[in-house]
Amino acid sequence: MQLFGIDLAFFIFALTLVGVAVFHNKTLQVAITGLVLLLAYKFFSTDFNFFQHAQHEWKDLLNLFGLLLGFAILAKHFEHSGVPAKLPHYLPDDWKGGFFLLVLVFILSAFLDNIAAAMIGGGVAHVVFKRKVHLGYIAAIVAASNAGGSGSVLGDTTTTMMWIDGINAVDVLHAYAAAVPALFIFGIIASIQQHKYQPVMKDAIVGAAVSWKRIGVTGMILAGAVTANIFLEFPAIGVWVAIIIGSFIIKTEWQEIKFALPGSVFLLSLVLCASMMPVDELPSASWQTAFALGFISSVFDNIPLTKLALTQGGYDWGVLAYAVGFGGSMIWFGSSAGVAISTLYPEAKSVKNWLMNGWHVVLAYVVSFFILIVVLGWHPHTPHKETTTTNTTIHK
Repeated sequence: MQLFGIDLAFFIFALTLVGVAVFHNKTLQVAITGLVLLLAYKFFSTDFNFFQHAQHEWKDLLNLFGLLLGFAILAKHFEHSGVPAKLPHYLPDDWKGGFFLLVLVFILSAFLDNIAAAMIGGGVAHVVFKRKVHLGYIAAIVAASNAGGSGSVLGDTTTTMMWIDGINAVDVLHAYAAAVPALFIFGIIASIQQHKYQPVMKDAIVGAAVSWKRIGVTGMILAGAVTANIFLEFPAIGVWVAIIIGSFIIKTEWQEIKFALPGSVFLLSLVLCASMMPVDELPSASWQTAFALGFISSVFDNIPLTKLALTQGGYDWGVLAYAVGFGGSMIWFGSSAGVAISTLYPEAKSVKNWLMNGWHVVLAYVVSFFILIVVLGWHPHTPHKETTTTNTTIHK
């Protein structure tokens, strides 16, 4: 069924996203309602086979669900390890302390999933800023985690997809030519915002002790994620195996699952909606298309967009990795890192407030994209595989 020549499914999804933006205190209810409406439309108006679709999607959805819940526990382990309490002793007292923390998040995300980097950064900020974290700085934490993972095949789901699909890891590395300038743009502005709102604590908490057991369990969870991602392409398995083993070593805050559950279900609902969009094809691969995809990924899940680009071929993969990886930072639900950190900071669930306070993320995306194009240019790769079909419903 079409309206103005456009499949009705797009209108349902668009209205769902508008509902999320407007009713930011009822995002879970809006997302589930949109999913139910979309499934009903697919079931009664098309030849859509949900069970066949689920066969394509279950692994990615379960993996994402496991990571969101698991990294919530990981962040709590790190918060209680004593390291955040000691960190103020090593951070500069002025705005550079906040910027240094963003740099750490950026580096950490290059080796880990951006969800973990954002949650750890959010946990540290929660402590060093005495629970008073500016929304602009929250947006910067998400942006730092997404930027740091954009040039690494281990740092973001989209780049991992490229790697699995046959793209050489080196071919996405030059995304850092844009990600690093972006870090300086949004990082400095956000750090100054945060310093004016609440400076870094000048001294470490008196009597704070480092728990080496918790540090060890934190490291084990991270190692489990990396190992399971490399050997099983299912990092959530490694995360939860490590969490269960760690529960015999140190007390585990299982109640964090309850707090992270609504945000996780919300994200999964949007991802499942996006996976059912009947996308024919993107415009011809070009830097203009990649630039636009960065904005689209802030409201439309970047996983199916990346899959479609891989099927189409002909992109400069480093430019695309930066665009779809970092672009989601511009709106809080545009990336899994943003959704995850909203479980720590519920005030982030407002598109209007996110854009008003985190405007520097949009500025950083635009300026750094053109820095990448001007300095390194657009060098599309020949399609690495034959395009097998058009008029395809994209699966992650």
